[in-house]
Amino acid sequence: MIRSLPLAGPTPRAGGPVPSWRPAAVQELDAQWTRHGPLTVFTPESRNGVRAEHYDDQVTWECAARAAASVVLFWIPRDLKNLPGFTTNVEYGYDLASGRTVVLGCPPECPNPERNRYLIYLAHQHGAPVRENLHDTVAAALGVVRA
Repeated sequence: MIRSLPLAGPTPRAGGPVPSWRPAAVQELDAQWTRHGPLTVFTPESRNGVRAEHYDDQVTWECAARAAASVVLFWIPRDLKNLPGFTTNVEYGYDLASGRTVVLGCPPECPNPERNRYLIYLAHQHGAPVRENLHDTVAAALGVVRA
């Protein structure tokens, strides 16, 4: 298996008021993944604002990336106004129930942390690591990849 992980979680709307969290995650991955060979990182965000022509193409790509991954990193800075993460909820539940290895990151200082309680509960029920900051979430995911 190729060592890989997708950056799963809510994606900001193009031109919206909230910046993407994924560049910070990529920086963390770059800083923490040293001397371990190649790591493939799947990020579902558009390049240069160009989205997939068809919705089904995007969804198919995201599902395949999560299915092929060594671990799925979920970062959910819940904000019902700007980053609701409704699709993320479904992806997380699906991946967790499928037996895929997941790491869940839920920052307690996000605008709506109470909306992550059930996800955290499910993670504990399935033995999935839960972290409260991006640095530790990346570290936990990379720990799985290295194992």
